[in-house]
Amino acid sequence: MIIIINRKRKLVNKLAKVKKTSIGGQALIEGIMMRGPQKISTAVRKSDGEIVVKTEDLKPNQTGGWSKLPLIRGSRALVDAMVVGVRELMYSAEFFEDEMEEDAFDRFIKKMFKGNTEKAIIYLSVTLSLVVSIGAFIILPSFIANFLKSFITSSLILNLIEGAIRVGLFTLYIGMISKMEDIKRVFMYHGAEHKTIYAYENGEELTVDNVRKYSTLHPRCGTSFIVNVLIISILVFSFFGWPNPWLRVLVRLMMLPVIAGISYEINKYIGKNDGTMLARIVAKPGFQFQRLTTKEPTDDMLEVAIAAMNEVIPEKEDEDIW
Repeated sequence: MIIIINRKRKLVNKLAKVKKTSIGGQALIEGIMMRGPQKISTAVRKSDGEIVVKTEDLKPNQTGGWSKLPLIRGSRALVDAMVVGVRELMYSAEFFEDEMEEDAFDRFIKKMFKGNTEKAIIYLSVTLSLVVSIGAFIILPSFIANFLKSFITSSLILNLIEGAIRVGLFTLYIGMISKMEDIKRVFMYHGAEHKTIYAYENGEELTVDNVRKYSTLHPRCGTSFIVNVLIISILVFSFFGWPNPWLRVLVRLMMLPVIAGISYEINKYIGKNDGTMLARIVAKPGFQFQRLTTKEPTDDMLEVAIAAMNEVIPEKEDEDIW
């Protein structure tokens, strides 16, 4: 009995020492972007092996104000992450332009927008991503499930079937892209990002040897946020019954910001309380999907993650508390 109590005390003390940081990141093409409370840093390994690090200060409107209000901050964070993510993804791709052929679409965009090509591509990419995602994972599952309306009268069951189709399509999509060699490397960099953040949270010196031992699965991950959106959408949509198809689509589109807000708050809770039983249960679905979107990185990938991380660590220790 005494041994068990001592073990529990050691576990509590260990959890208390672990820092929950607000620093997050994104895997890029042969690189990683890290975002801290005041800075964004992007590290890319060039074909010759050199690591190039770019750092920029965050603007005041990117760090505070109404964007920190509960529920509202979820939608704001999602759009902001997409814009910054696409921009840094384009930046990382620039180092490998010689290896990629310019297609007709690229030439059209350059001709259409002339000097404003970069901003145009960023916002066009974000818009297309949102449209395709909504079409594939919101509208399509709803119309597929509607074919069963003649056999199933319960709106609750129809909503559950729609949700199952949505999760199935997302799983199929992740499974398909994970077979692509370039995406595999992106997923490995994703794993490197998580390991590095874990090492920092545990107070480790950021070296390859220290970072390597940590897990690729992290409770405060964008993949987990998306999974939360998929699950919460099933619950929220169930309150609106099963109206005609177009009204159903309209309701789903109107409720997306609310769902994003709720999902974000759940992610915040999991991140802050990941040592508790409830948080571990809620985090389980996200972790399962992270097994698809993260892979064990190589040591040179860890070096890139460390290079990006070092630039965004704040001078004051409590400035990046989750």
